[in-house]
Amino acid sequence: MAEQHKEESALEKISDKLHGRGGGSSSSSSDSDDERSSATAAVKAKIYSLFGREKPVHSVLGGGKPADLFLWRNKRISGGVLAGATAIWLLFEVMDYHLLTLLCHCLILTLAILFLWSNATTFINKSPPNIPEVKIPEDLAVNVARSLRYEINRGFATLREIGQGHDLKKFLIVIAGLWILSVLGSCCNFLTLFYIVFMVLYTVPVLYEKYEDKVDAFGEKAMVELKKYYAIFEEKCLSKIPKCPSKDKKLH
Repeated sequence: MAEQHKEESALEKISDKLHGRGGGSSSSSSDSDDERSSATAAVKAKIYSLFGREKPVHSVLGGGKPADLFLWRNKRISGGVLAGATAIWLLFEVMDYHLLTLLCHCLILTLAILFLWSNATTFINKSPPNIPEVKIPEDLAVNVARSLRYEINRGFATLREIGQGHDLKKFLIVIAGLWILSVLGSCCNFLTLFYIVFMVLYTVPVLYEKYEDKVDAFGEKAMVELKKYYAIFEEKCLSKIPKCPSKDKKLH
């Protein structure tokens, strides 16, 4: 009997130890799961985004209907706008149509159709065409003017800051951008350049949204290389350029 009690107590101890170990393993597994989830969250937070972007592409484009248009959320509307822009470019660039001539011909055709239709309804006993009253809302005009004013003032402030010699990196970026625009302007006229920009806006965002991970990985490698070459260029060339003394040193 005493031996049976000893065996039972030994079995109970072993089972308790096993359960204790199982609980420890379950707690350790939950801890490891928490660590993995936190690690994955940290990795996701550290994932490189092109141009330091923290918002989705739809929000970067301003959201709403313009972003839906550029990201082809509604393929019919986006396709119609693309077809209209292409038709305008073909009319003015390929067929050498002039803007004033096109506007006059469209108005002549529209007014002639409406005038004949309105007079023909008296003979055929039908209701005249319902021509809607078109007005530009005051709020819309004010908002557009404010937005233009804000962007123009911000551009002037940026140019003023660059002209004062505060930011060399921004100066080089602006000079390179203006030089590229001058080269493109010498190759094509303003309408073709506008059409190229329109096509870029209509294709690049939707392709970037589709292949975002691959583009971000490539962009990260490219930015590392650019920073490396910029550091070399700054060490060998830019650091040797004498800088003007600051205002505080002049006062002292």
